[in-house]
Amino acid sequence: MYKVLRVICNFFIFIYCKIVYRAKIVGTENIPKTGAIIFCANHKSFLDPPLLEVTCKRKDVRFVAKEELTKNKFLAFLGKVFDVILVKRNDKDFGPMKESLKTLKEGKCLAIFPEGTRNGIKKGLKPKTGVAYFALNSNATVIPVGIKGGEKRSRHRQSPHRQSRNNLPS
Repeated sequence: MYKVLRVICNFFIFIYCKIVYRAKIVGTENIPKTGAIIFCANHKSFLDPPLLEVTCKRKDVRFVAKEELTKNKFLAFLGKVFDVILVKRNDKDFGPMKESLKTLKEGKCLAIFPEGTRNGIKKGLKPKTGVAYFALNSNATVIPVGIKGGEKRSRHRQSPHRQSRNNLPS
């Protein structure tokens, strides 16, 4: 049942990303069709995981995500549909690490956002080392993914011609 729901969700996510955000995808020809892959992506928006899911050209991707997402019933449901590996932040539970390695050893894909949160680098956080750990312990191919755009716009942002004199640099 979840496989069918995943296909349906992917269809609607793809349409949404293409029509609403006019997503432009570059480089998918470089993604191997088989074998273990770690997608290592920056994380700027809540749309990054669904966008990566529908554009990576692989149907066997599992995401590593924070367990707090399951507090929202809809996100908890999507976590089941997309077979997400949930991680408790700052916890020494090795279960998610073992599950991630198992996924890679089965020749499937793992998607990780090493910033650990949206805009982690911008917030001054150091990237997590999980990608290196999984790559060294699984011989998976690491595919760097750069995601551009998708940030929230500030409602209060003024265009340059409408800024008050006090806000202009002197």
